[in-house]
Amino acid sequence: MQTLIVTGAAGFIGSALCRYLRKENLARLIGVDALTYAGSRESLGNLQGDPDFTFVHADVSDAARLSELFMETMPDGLIHLAAETHVDRSIDTPSVFLRTNVVGTFSLLETTRIYLTQIMPEKRKSFRFLHVSTDEVYGSLGATGTFHEDTAYAPNSPYAATKACADHLVRAWHKTYGLPVIISNCSNNYGPLQFPEKLIPLCITKALHGEKIPVYGHGENVRDWLYVDDHAKALYTILTQGQTGEKYNIGGAQEHRNIDLVTSICDILDEMLPESLYRPHRNLITFVTDRPGHDERYAMDFSKLTRELGWKPETSFDEGLRSTIAWYLNNQPWCNAIRARKYAGQRLGTGA
Repeated sequence: MQTLIVTGAAGFIGSALCRYLRKENLARLIGVDALTYAGSRESLGNLQGDPDFTFVHADVSDAARLSELFMETMPDGLIHLAAETHVDRSIDTPSVFLRTNVVGTFSLLETTRIYLTQIMPEKRKSFRFLHVSTDEVYGSLGATGTFHEDTAYAPNSPYAATKACADHLVRAWHKTYGLPVIISNCSNNYGPLQFPEKLIPLCITKALHGEKIPVYGHGENVRDWLYVDDHAKALYTILTQGQTGEKYNIGGAQEHRNIDLVTSICDILDEMLPESLYRPHRNLITFVTDRPGHDERYAMDFSKLTRELGWKPETSFDEGLRSTIAWYLNNQPWCNAIRARKYAGQRLGTGA
C-alpha cells in the first residue's frame, strides 16, 4: 500500500479526501495541516484512531520541517491541498495568501526535488506530486463558453493570483527539474464540514439563526458546483492514472446563478423545518454591494478527464445539496462552535 502525504488534510477538501482514501483502504496517509482558522481535527473524524493515518501539525512553508517529514515517512506521492482559499479574505489580507499559496508550494516543490535525489530509482520513478488548484485562475467567462486546460490564465482576485502563481511554479519545476507533477483545477466544491464563510454553509447557518442572507450584487454570478466526495474520487484517479506534466479540469456540470442557489436552499429549509419561525426563509435574502473584482461566471470543460481517465461526477446537485443541508441541520454544535470562536458570519472582503 502506498504512503501518501496529503497537505491541508484538516481542511474541507483535504479531510474529505483522507476519509475517502482510508475508507477504501487505498493508501497509508500522512496528513499535514497548519490548523489555521478553517482547519480542524474534528473534520478528520475517526481517522485519528486509524493506524494507517498519521496527523502532523506543520506549516507547508516550513521547509526544514517538510524535509524531516519526507525522510521520516518516505512517501510514494503527495497531494497538495494546503491553501488559503476564501476570495473575500484575500482582499483583506493578501500577504497571508502569498505566504501559504506561493511560498508554501515552493517549499513543497523544493523539498520534493531534493527528496527524489535521495531515494531508490524505482521509488523515484513511481512518485507523483498532485497539485490541486482552482478554476478561478482562468478568470471570468461571459454568458457562454467553458474553461479548458489550455485556457489562458487571467486571475482577478489576490486568491486567484496566488493560486495561478503556484500553478506556474509547479509547471516550471516539471519543465526545469523534471519533477513528476500533475495539476488539477476544480470548480466550486460543496458538502458537509465546509467552513461557513463559503456561500452554501453561510446561507444555511444565517437562515437557521434568522439572520439576513447576503447576496452580492444582483445574484447573477454563475458557478459550477462539484460535490466534495466526487472531487476526492477524481483526485485519486488523477494521481494514479494521470500523466505527469499534464493538467486536468474537474467540474460538476452543475451551473447555477447565486440567487437561484440561495433560493433553493431557502425552499429546502422550509421543507425540512416546517416549524421554523423564519419560514419562508426567502424573506431573509438581502442584496448587498458586490465584491470587488467579482468574476461573472465559471464553467469547466472536464471532457479530458472523462475521456482519458474515465471519471465523471456521480452526485446530482439536488441530492448533494439536500444531504449537505441535512448535515448542517444535524450538526449544529459544530456550526455554533465556529460562530462562537472563529467566524460569526460577518461581511469580509471590504479592504478594497
